[in-house]
Amino acid sequence: MTRLADLEKMDVEALASAIEADAGEAVPGIREALAQAKAGDFARVTTPGQMLLREARRKAGMTQLAFAEAIATPVATLRDWEQGRFDPPGNVLCLMKLIARHPYLIQELAMA
Repeated sequence: MTRLADLEKMDVEALASAIEADAGEAVPGIREALAQAKAGDFARVTTPGQMLLREARRKAGMTQLAFAEAIATPVATLRDWEQGRFDPPGNVLCLMKLIARHPYLIQELAMA
């Protein structure tokens, strides 16, 4: 894995040229992406909790609004959890594990 100190020394143009030479074509946005990495401007990290929430909702086949209503949670809170602004509490993660394994359970929650 590359250390941050190594990124700071990176020659963006040389690396971009090497990547494009290897690809055999121009790679749109590569210089900008490498410059951002060099500056330490990394993409958002996706947490296991976020992935579990998205998986459970996807398997349930529901929109964020419908899913939030089914688990009696404000849709804004669900969005915050899915986008990583806040970590969902442990009880929510347990519920998501159950829904991911048994998607039909969400229908029972929605009827409760």
